[in-house]
Amino acid sequence: MSLKSAARRGGIASVAALSAFALASCSAGQITQTSSQVSHVDGGHGDSEDGTVAVRDVSIILDEEGGAALKFNAINQDSSMQEHTLESVEVAGQEVEFSPTPAPMQQNCSIVGHSAAGLEEMPQFENGCIEYVETTLENEDYAIAGNVDVTFTFENAVIDLVASVAFDNLESGTLDRDDQTDTNSDNNPSLGEQEH
Repeated sequence: MSLKSAARRGGIASVAALSAFALASCSAGQITQTSSQVSHVDGGHGDSEDGTVAVRDVSIILDEEGGAALKFNAINQDSSMQEHTLESVEVAGQEVEFSPTPAPMQQNCSIVGHSAAGLEEMPQFENGCIEYVETTLENEDYAIAGNVDVTFTFENAVIDLVASVAFDNLESGTLDRDDQTDTNSDNNPSLGEQEH
């Protein structure tokens, strides 16, 4: 092997190593966009003290007309094969109305509650173990992104938790904004100078 080809191989190896080092250090110390992003956070959740019943994804959902509903999933996870009944739910002391009244849950079965519109959009399984109920409650000026106390009462347990208030998902372009919520800074001077 000649000295010239060995020097060439050494030069190529050095360039490759320096290139890898340069590319790796290019982002060193930088904060990436994905490092601070958080995935969608589910609603509140809680379990009975004995672990026989649980509630998941609890949120107060507001609609465009000002109505309110409770979104939740109640689960019978009792390993002793006992059925459990959701007797009532209160949001900030106000009783939630159900349609229909939930039936007792068998083991590993659940009750899914949501607004009428939410249930309409939700894929529903017809296996007999999931009951879907429409929920309604009076909107007592709940603030979007606020938190509200919710109490689930079962025949064997009470589960207290805090749930977030959210606006129902709308199809893009379907919400008409009034002058109070105009996001164009030309029409709403309170938004200040912003790039368009």
